[in-house]
Amino acid sequence: LNGANLNLQGKRDRGVYGCESFDEFIPRLRELYPDCTIDYYQSNIEGEIVTALHNAAGKYDGVLLNAGGYTHTSVVIRDAISAIDTPVVEIHISNIAAREEFRHTTLIGAVAIGSIVGFGLNSYRLGVEALKLHLQQ
Repeated sequence: LNGANLNLQGKRDRGVYGCESFDEFIPRLRELYPDCTIDYYQSNIEGEIVTALHNAAGKYDGVLLNAGGYTHTSVVIRDAISAIDTPVVEIHISNIAAREEFRHTTLIGAVAIGSIVGFGLNSYRLGVEALKLHLQQ
């Protein structure tokens, strides 16, 4: 589940986010995890992300969430994560702690089961691994 501006992955600020789009990456991720059903959804609209989180409850074993800029501002996304039993892993392509100071604060990190940041698109692969380990406990 991706938030604002991540539809521009591969086009926007390539020095920070890389050149590969999610249209290219998601099929490769699915190939790496044939035992997992990996759906993909992206929205630039905060309320649609909240609705997607609500809809994940009872439908998915877990959610990888890169809320983008909403990470630093969205109480409603934080509340949506808190309201569902579905485990959520916070994902960031860049290392938010090494960027502008306003990016150091994450409102969703405290309600996620964990956070993976700074490994490019591999953050999503690591997120799948972390979620699988969590579900095995």
